[in-house]
Amino acid sequence: MPVISNCTPNAISVAAKALKEGNLVAFPTETVYGLGADATNITAVKRIYSVKARPIGHPVIVHISSINRLDKWSEEIPKYAIKLAEDFWPGPITLILRRSKLAKNFITGGQDNVGLRVPNHRVALELLESFEKLGGIGIAAPSANKFGAVSPTTAKAVFRELSSYLDLKDLILDGGKCSVGIESTIVDCTRNFPVILRPGAITTEMIQHSSNLKVMSRLKKISIKASGLLDSHYAPLAKVIESSDVEIGEGFIAMSTIDTPYGAIRLASPRCIQQYARDLYSAFRDADIQGITSIKIIPPDGPGLAEAIRDRIHKASSS
Repeated sequence: MPVISNCTPNAISVAAKALKEGNLVAFPTETVYGLGADATNITAVKRIYSVKARPIGHPVIVHISSINRLDKWSEEIPKYAIKLAEDFWPGPITLILRRSKLAKNFITGGQDNVGLRVPNHRVALELLESFEKLGGIGIAAPSANKFGAVSPTTAKAVFRELSSYLDLKDLILDGGKCSVGIESTIVDCTRNFPVILRPGAITTEMIQHSSNLKVMSRLKKISIKASGLLDSHYAPLAKVIESSDVEIGEGFIAMSTIDTPYGAIRLASPRCIQQYARDLYSAFRDADIQGITSIKIIPPDGPGLAEAIRDRIHKASSS
């Protein structure tokens, strides 16, 4: 399958046509690269599951071009969910809502709800708009990697991991490195108050300020299935260990203010929390490319995005 680096309007039109014909298109978002298919085409969506080796019944997020498409995929939308969409779309937040008849079981994992997002990336938005001009309604797109592995933040990472599983008619759109670098915040909006299922760049404080409601973190008895909620996820081949006790030859990730231990292989030295998020997954992948078998990592302190980074590190270290 070709990798399209020059994402001109014509190239994006070709990709939209490929989606409409039932093929897969990997495309960039501000969070990570997604592996997209026509969200109404069961055969195409099943190919996503096959390529990713994704468990059947694990729901996928539907990407739409604007808030104006919200009521096509969902119903009984709470006012606070509309406010979140108005405030943060396009952006790195996924809303879980009661599904409409359009959202079939092969998208929702058999649940009565659906995850929706408007990505904040020029290529992604132009692809969605071009797809809609051909009659498309939404693009189903989990991250473009094998299930449970590290999400890709570059087209090169997508190609390296999935090219041997894709067909000649599938495409990869190269829109550069993702600006956020970790997956979207997922918010359950099926209740009278928002519940954060997965932390991300849109923080608890931001959601609380927008909704003017008390925001809950993931509830112990919650039954909703959504992307990235497994205890073990986002893991490289190397063993990830949260520790500052580093041995010679081990990989090391920490803020730039922390010196590299003797004999360690420095994989990332982020100067701020935003850079930590952008560089985390590429550092994991770099470790695997170098054949490093163990990564020691010092997670960042603090609330907000730092919390989301700690979530990804914890899940990676649980594998």
